[in-house]
Amino acid sequence: MTQTLARDELWALAHAERAALAEDLAGLDDGQWATPSLCGDWTVEEVLAHLTAAASVGRLRWLRGVLGARFDFDLHNARRLAEHRGTTPAETLARFRAIVTSTTGASGHTAAWLGEVVVHAQDIRRPLGLSTVPTIEATTAVAEFYASRDFAVPSKTLADGLRLAATDGPFTTGNGPLVSGTTLALTMAMAGRASYAADLTGPGATVLQNRLAAEMAG
Repeated sequence: MTQTLARDELWALAHAERAALAEDLAGLDDGQWATPSLCGDWTVEEVLAHLTAAASVGRLRWLRGVLGARFDFDLHNARRLAEHRGTTPAETLARFRAIVTSTTGASGHTAAWLGEVVVHAQDIRRPLGLSTVPTIEATTAVAEFYASRDFAVPSKTLADGLRLAATDGPFTTGNGPLVSGTTLALTMAMAGRASYAADLTGPGATVLQNRLAAEMAG
């Protein structure tokens, strides 16, 4: 495992990843904005609006929203997404650009908010065939956070009893059958993205893939 980054370092990484994503999306046409993402039923534009919402809603407002949705987190997320989506894709992108340097989050888990942009950026990029990937430093910080706890996703549970080892960086964690791959593939698999699990190798890869399949079926 690498040295834990300070909060301001994590925010700096998040800001850089948001800026890179905004640049990637600047030239999209209307059809591309409507492309299904890797995140459930959301389109590319809807995922971007979700990222804007995540960087705009502090703890108290988040709690009020969750209470208003009666702890239906899907409903809460849908309401916040609609609030921060523009009337056109260009407006949605402009709203996202406005929060690139935000340090707002619903909790103090800064690595989780870095994870939001790292994971959701790939939810957008992969279906669009965009080649940009987050930096190893950013992805390693997210991988370490995901391996340490179940937060918004059951990442620690998915990796339990396996040894995950990155082929392109310092990330490694756990004991058990080996799962090897890029830091990004390991991170995305822990975030529940089955398409990235197909990029992993080793005797533990099938175990992780089966867990992801069961998670999706449930």
